[in-house]
Amino acid sequence: MRFIVKVIVIALALWLTTLIVSGVSVVPYEDTQLATVLTYLLVALIFGLVNAIIGNFIRIVAFPIYVLTLGLISFIVNGLLLLLVDWISDLMGFGLVVESFWWGVLGALVLGLISWLIGLVLRPVSKD
Repeated sequence: MRFIVKVIVIALALWLTTLIVSGVSVVPYEDTQLATVLTYLLVALIFGLVNAIIGNFIRIVAFPIYVLTLGLISFIVNGLLLLLVDWISDLMGFGLVVESFWWGVLGALVLGLISWLIGLVLRPVSKD
């Protein structure tokens, strides 16, 4: 259930990111609203899987670089992961379109911030 909620949060954050960052867009497989929503959910699913599998592996292997750069390398890694999602969705013929590496870095930064904010809003209130 948590994974489904995370995919929906990422899809919503991705939609808001495409509205804010002009170099990041999503191309649906049809021109209907349902196809657009399903495309955002599919891209969010791909992003979640890429981030969980490849992103965690990179973060473990590159831990010394994270320490040396005080975590600033995470912007580059997240931008590259967004470009990887672009490439995977491009193989399917629709999905995420990132114009360049720096648009990917900016898009990943905005996507991370928006996902974090949505996560704060949706986080259940803990009872003491």
